[in-house]
Amino acid sequence: MSVQVPATETGLITRIARFSPPRRYLPVLAVGMTFVILTGGIDLSVGSNVALSTLIAARTLELGLPVVAVIAVVLLAGTLLGTAMGLLIHYFDIQPFIATLAGMFLARGLCYLISVDSIPIKDETFSAIAFGSITLPGGYYLGWTAVFALVIVAIAAYVLASTRFGRTVYALGGSEPSALLMGLPVAATKVGVYAISGLCAALGGLLFALYTLSGCSLHAVGMELDAIAAVVIGGTLLTGGRGFVVGSLLGVLVLGTIQTFISFDGTLSSWWTRMLCFWGWCLPPTLAWRVFSAASGVKDGLRPPADAGRLRRSLTPAVAENFGWLSGRRQGFGAGKWVGHGLGI
Repeated sequence: MSVQVPATETGLITRIARFSPPRRYLPVLAVGMTFVILTGGIDLSVGSNVALSTLIAARTLELGLPVVAVIAVVLLAGTLLGTAMGLLIHYFDIQPFIATLAGMFLARGLCYLISVDSIPIKDETFSAIAFGSITLPGGYYLGWTAVFALVIVAIAAYVLASTRFGRTVYALGGSEPSALLMGLPVAATKVGVYAISGLCAALGGLLFALYTLSGCSLHAVGMELDAIAAVVIGGTLLTGGRGFVVGSLLGVLVLGTIQTFISFDGTLSSWWTRMLCFWGWCLPPTLAWRVFSAASGVKDGLRPPADAGRLRRSLTPAVAENFGWLSGRRQGFGAGKWVGHGLGI
């Protein structure tokens, strides 16, 4: 995301702001990817979903459909693709990597079926939204697409932090068997996160279409890696159970800052962004986990069951019976050992 600055200002910050790439679609993709990774999954189809969304928008606008109908069709298509992958993952027990890889190929193939060539978007409403902005104090300007992306991030942060669905997402990423034994809606949550990822990819596709004012089958190639990198740099564990949407937004800003400085230098290849992002993938999460482990006494992902008594009292009798607590036996899943990121029994 970039903020336009007054033409009268000078200095390094002003130049950086002017060179800043309009990556306003990436925070929306990172939001959907955060939901998926928090459950311990992955979604490789978001880049192809973005390209498909741009082509659907361009083609339907070319056919004369109103903008509201175009947006509805694009969001429905992206959500259906994400829901289909979630159903495959949960009910057919297919690994998320394989299912979303198939979704990536499917979406990219549909792009070429719609059109091999780029389709320009000439709709006046789209152009007005793309170039529209709001004035900030000091003469700064913020584009409407950036405002929309920040609103999506705020809504997602609220959902994860303050709703039952969000808490179930964290529980599912911590330990799926424990979530099942606690009676949580595992199936609906797992399918739901992939539907949310597909919806966010469709929204990102609309923002990308506003940025390029075109639909093309070659759009967003490799963008899923940027979204994953932003989420991981933001502190979300790839194994699931820990992470925040705000951290993913910070990861997007880190990627944008790296690309901005590379563009500002002018002598470095754009591929330096990819190489520097490798260190962003590896070093910050590893160092953060080591510091957290040393501070909290966590070792090898296992935590002593300090709250096992409180948790035992909060369980329903039916669930407690599965662990043998009502009959005085310690049987069932996790008996006699600690469960990493789970119930801690």
